[in-house]
Amino acid sequence: MVAAPASLDTLCINSIRMLAVDAINKSKSGHPGLPMGCAPMGYALWDKFLHHNPKNPKWFNRDRFVLSAGHGCMLLYALLHLTGYDSVTIDDIKQFRQWGSKTPGHPETFETPGIEVTTGPLGAGISNAVGLAIAESHLAAKFNKPEATVVDHFTYVIMGDGCNQEGVSSEAASLAGHLKLGKLIALYDDNHITIDGRTNVSFTEDVLKRYEAYGWHVQHVADGNTDVDAIAKAIEAAKAVTDKPSIIKITTTIGFGSPNKSDTAGVHGAPLGDEETELTRQQLGWNYGPFEVPQDAYDQFRQAIDRGASLEAEWNQTLATYRSKYPTESAEFERMLRGELPQGWDKDLPTYTPDDKGLATRKHSQICLGALGPNLPELIGGSADLTHSNYTDIKGETGSYQPETPEKRYLHFGVREHAMAAVLNGIAYHNSGLIPYGGTFLVFADYMRGSMRLSALSELGVVYVLTHDSIGVGEDGPTHQPVETIPSLRAMPGLLVFRPGDGNETSGAYKLAIGNRHRPSALCLSRQGMANQANSSIEKVALGGYILEDCDGTPDLILIGTGTELDLCVQAAKQLSDDGKKVRVVSMPCVELFDEQSDAYKEEVLPGSVRKRIVVEAAESFGWYRFIGLDGDSVTMNRFGASAPGGTCMEKFGFTVENVVAKSKALLS
Repeated sequence: MVAAPASLDTLCINSIRMLAVDAINKSKSGHPGLPMGCAPMGYALWDKFLHHNPKNPKWFNRDRFVLSAGHGCMLLYALLHLTGYDSVTIDDIKQFRQWGSKTPGHPETFETPGIEVTTGPLGAGISNAVGLAIAESHLAAKFNKPEATVVDHFTYVIMGDGCNQEGVSSEAASLAGHLKLGKLIALYDDNHITIDGRTNVSFTEDVLKRYEAYGWHVQHVADGNTDVDAIAKAIEAAKAVTDKPSIIKITTTIGFGSPNKSDTAGVHGAPLGDEETELTRQQLGWNYGPFEVPQDAYDQFRQAIDRGASLEAEWNQTLATYRSKYPTESAEFERMLRGELPQGWDKDLPTYTPDDKGLATRKHSQICLGALGPNLPELIGGSADLTHSNYTDIKGETGSYQPETPEKRYLHFGVREHAMAAVLNGIAYHNSGLIPYGGTFLVFADYMRGSMRLSALSELGVVYVLTHDSIGVGEDGPTHQPVETIPSLRAMPGLLVFRPGDGNETSGAYKLAIGNRHRPSALCLSRQGMANQANSSIEKVALGGYILEDCDGTPDLILIGTGTELDLCVQAAKQLSDDGKKVRVVSMPCVELFDEQSDAYKEEVLPGSVRKRIVVEAAESFGWYRFIGLDGDSVTMNRFGASAPGGTCMEKFGFTVENVVAKSKALLS
């Protein structure tokens, strides 16, 4: 690649800076400091290294770029516009942070083609990038042949001090070092400024020593403001290190070019304003108007269009060779890239009758994973050091993803719940058909909540396997008994929360979670066993809630149950029926899916004329009142649990047939 003259480099870099300044001034909101300081590294990376095709943002073998410091998104929007992406026009730049624009205040994958990862919460982006790199290395090991390399791309990240201070990045970086992810390269914007001022008020560690201890290759570029050649040489050196992820500390001046605000917290998150912008133009020698980009800069940046087309054409030829020589592998590879599930992927999901032994739903989950594994080669995941409690292993699989065996699909995340969720998101962001799942105890969803929220926001079909779902955990006590977690997860838009009540419903939950590639699922699973119900089925779970047991005529009472408590409803209904009461039992394995049914169906299951209703769930009652109303009641938790055997906890807190019957009689009377 022919290097641009130094003066042209400067023109291109200042084009990035001033587009950011002008857009943020116009919107009266934003973060100009990072794009002004990071413009040289952004230019060096995108102009000299990044493999991408602006005219086909979804080309599979492109390098992935993650702006982990997402508040500096005008850097990314400027780069997308300047390199020729149709998704970000100059008018889009002018609409920065406005209603309905393609240039929102933080990068969002679902808004703008060319954005790889939704970033904003600091530390999440670099952690997602670890997942992107895992996906690349796994697919490369699985599909590449010596004479046909169809998976071969890097993951690049720009991160800041805030990303390095957030704990999730430490978890993920530690894992990346262990896994020797040589195609992961992070550019660390070392500008010594955060919102509160200079970083030395709270952050004085040697970041590179930390990453070196993690097993990363480390470098430092002392002049990130002007030395494009040094940045380029460091990236080249990082690419040559194949057995370690790389971090390049690039020391910059936040808000570079602003005479009065650079190197201060004042330029981090506020527009420069008209007066300071004019002074910045003078400082940079920028003799152009607002949103004006010199043609020479456009010409340099937009060489990316021809380069990208050539790179994609070359890859297409490689794929054609691969297709002819390896038709079986190619068929699987291309099916995955299309996002199509294999035919019959769910055919071995088990079904049960009441005669089958009652098991914990975490055990049913393990059986489901064993049934799915052979039919679903894209399934990849593991556990946060709880494999033998979550039962997240895939029966018949041997070995796990390690530096020497990246073709394996079982991931040991270690005791790193938040990083696990972020990495799973990264695997999903890769858009290569991989289906990521990860397990931990339900109570530790609180560690993962930030990344689970991003799963829902970004429409990622991640499957969260969350076991030990209630006070039935028992002896570990209230620290491990998630009384409020399920209701709080149900409050998250876009997340499907399943609490299956037997083996059939567990199979149904897996069928829906795997089948939905644009919506995350939380499978809340029990430690203790439960009976299989006569009228449950895989198919009925799709309704969210359904009539499990019914009576003749209009019910006097409706019992609504989930999970292990569903059988309490069934047994209580039998006793109440023997006493002459007409009782309906409704199973509600997924509130969200029930909410999405037609009004007619919901009225059929929960008729408005039947106001006597009781919900039975070993969790806080929050959210259930819209189903039980003021005339209903609940057997739920209103306090933290206790340390005792699980059965004792359930009994002491009222989760017994006797208490459900007593509550029902009291309500009916």
